[in-house]
Amino acid sequence: MNADALNVEFGIPGKVKFNGGKGGFIFVEITRPEARAVVSTYGAHVLSFEPRGQYDVLWMSEKSVFEKGKPIRGGIPVCFPWFGPHESDPKKPLHGFARIIQWNVLATRVHSNGEIELKLGITDTEETRELWPFHFKAEMTIKVGRYLDVTLESTNTGHETFSYTDALHSYFSVSDVTQIGLKGLGGRNYYDGLENGAVRRQDTTTLVVRNEENRRYFDFDGPCTIDDPGYSRKILVERRGSLVMLVWNPWLETSRGISDMHSDGYRTMICVEAVNAHDDKVVLSPGKTFSLSTRLSLS
Repeated sequence: MNADALNVEFGIPGKVKFNGGKGGFIFVEITRPEARAVVSTYGAHVLSFEPRGQYDVLWMSEKSVFEKGKPIRGGIPVCFPWFGPHESDPKKPLHGFARIIQWNVLATRVHSNGEIELKLGITDTEETRELWPFHFKAEMTIKVGRYLDVTLESTNTGHETFSYTDALHSYFSVSDVTQIGLKGLGGRNYYDGLENGAVRRQDTTTLVVRNEENRRYFDFDGPCTIDDPGYSRKILVERRGSLVMLVWNPWLETSRGISDMHSDGYRTMICVEAVNAHDDKVVLSPGKTFSLSTRLSLS
């Protein structure tokens, strides 16, 4: 459906509007008195969350590619049904296929408290089964109020049990990554690096980024606060259905090798992600559903 048809069926005057966006994608603009959000139906990808009077909470790369078959760099990419490289075939898409396919608009609504909800969905197709041979349904529910609440709900619609990994790969906009502090991670164990990274323990109460970071805190379902004095704000990152929180910043050397990111882009972003991976993989029997959520708010 094009933007005009979607506005007829799902638009809500003054609150939800469908527009033509970059690369011919459909962008959904969600507006409340307290905040504005923008979502791409390609990838069910949240591009922006801008509380009134604030800088955007989410970071987007100025070099991001809006092209079918390629991921969008920044915002909140949806990683499903695997997180990171495919465990047996590195030629398959990094972070799965959910972020590089078109999602369908399922519903929009305004709740009694004024919260605005957008629901997007996909189901398995011949193309997805070539990459991952299972029958499934996935829905993304994006709620905008004084906060942004994003939920990925996955259902096994087939006749055999399957396992998967996933993530809400949230990029946050910060004034200067070297001047922020990440709080709430003190005393937690984490994998340092990729899947087989060393297990370390954070002894400091606040994580200050001074080099490339790729920390995967495990057995941990608590929140994390991004304290950003440069923007005079604190971003509270909460999760549901996740025991792994990933903190990532590529720093200069790695940024230079990322084609859809400026080499100095690392200075204004930090990823703090809700993840199911490592020992926290999801196992779904037929007919069962699992939800992964993140909620972002300012304090």
